[in-house]
Amino acid sequence: MQPHPVTRVAARQQNTGEHEHVNPTKKLALVGPMYPYRGGIAHFLETMHSGLEARGHAVHSLTFTRQYPGFLFPGKTQLDQDPRSTQPIAHRVVDSIDPRSWFKAARIIAQLGSDAAIFKYWMPFLAPAFGTIARSLARRGIKIVAVVDNAIPHERHLGDAALGRYALGAVDGCVFMSESVGSDLKALGVEVSQRYVAHPVYDIFGETVDTLAARTTLDLPHDVPVLLFFGFIRRYKGLHVLLEAMPRIVQSVPNVRLVVAGECYDDEKSYRDMMVHHGMERHVRFDATYIPNAEVPVYFSAADVVVQPYISATQSGVAQVAFNFDTPLITTDVGGLAEVIRHEHDGLVVPPEDPEALAEAVIRFFKEGLHDQLREGVRQRKRAFGWDALYEAIESLL
Repeated sequence: MQPHPVTRVAARQQNTGEHEHVNPTKKLALVGPMYPYRGGIAHFLETMHSGLEARGHAVHSLTFTRQYPGFLFPGKTQLDQDPRSTQPIAHRVVDSIDPRSWFKAARIIAQLGSDAAIFKYWMPFLAPAFGTIARSLARRGIKIVAVVDNAIPHERHLGDAALGRYALGAVDGCVFMSESVGSDLKALGVEVSQRYVAHPVYDIFGETVDTLAARTTLDLPHDVPVLLFFGFIRRYKGLHVLLEAMPRIVQSVPNVRLVVAGECYDDEKSYRDMMVHHGMERHVRFDATYIPNAEVPVYFSAADVVVQPYISATQSGVAQVAFNFDTPLITTDVGGLAEVIRHEHDGLVVPPEDPEALAEAVIRFFKEGLHDQLREGVRQRKRAFGWDALYEAIESLL
């Protein structure tokens, strides 16, 4: 059996200016985390819900009654503690560890008269639930599309590939957002119609705020260089590499500040011990907590540059939040990061797991005054990362 061709929707539209409407409007069901669940994947699906509705589709969303058992979740809470007045309504149906709820979800999707269901897939733990729901829907003649963040997870375990094949082998089409995920789909033997679309810019967090006001809010000096490491902390994101680079950075940029903002899913003490070991307490603000939506603009507006020292990656939602606030990035050449960040245009790209190279890039950014040049590059670059390309890719698969 030959693999289906991969269509590069975003690239085609960028080159030709075309806007496809391949299919008439449909009844769609989205399945995955949404409010009251928190985090980037929930934000992504909520944006999809609203965007597909705006294109004329009838959209219903199903989310979890239980996403992860408490003992498996490394953070403090899975739920958004910030009440919201507006968000798409998602029916809480799917229990990740109760098969009865999987068949119930399929029945509800069918009873709604859905033409298709769209899953967000990012980890093998959810593969039994998603794969079973998909198979139950397929027997009813309902099409399935998966928007795939990770076909194979960053932190791998025995059985991940088999679980990925179970979930993604049940779909009619996949949308992926980096070349590395496309390669992983091929490695898994997923032979369905596929579309490549760059990760869209997150535009749900509001506008940039005044830099001085943002720094006052964070108790940062107004006139110092500021680095931002943002998002939940796991080893593959490389915060330890950045902390190793900090003494070299401080040597050349003595008044620099690093803001670390995100809940720690690893041993927080190990990072704080690194700060003490290198004498960086004065230079690092460590906000080891989940950052509510309303506070996101403050962190990005206070920063001169976002640093992503990832050891491995597929694509990054954090990069697309930075683009929303016109903030340049310094990132590593792993996964899809260098597909998004163009070296010396909207950021700087360095080898992974290389504290010296990372330090030199940060020093260069400030010593050569690259902020304004790279910020203008971000403003130009982010035009290529609209949400319509994603919606058109999904429509073409249906």
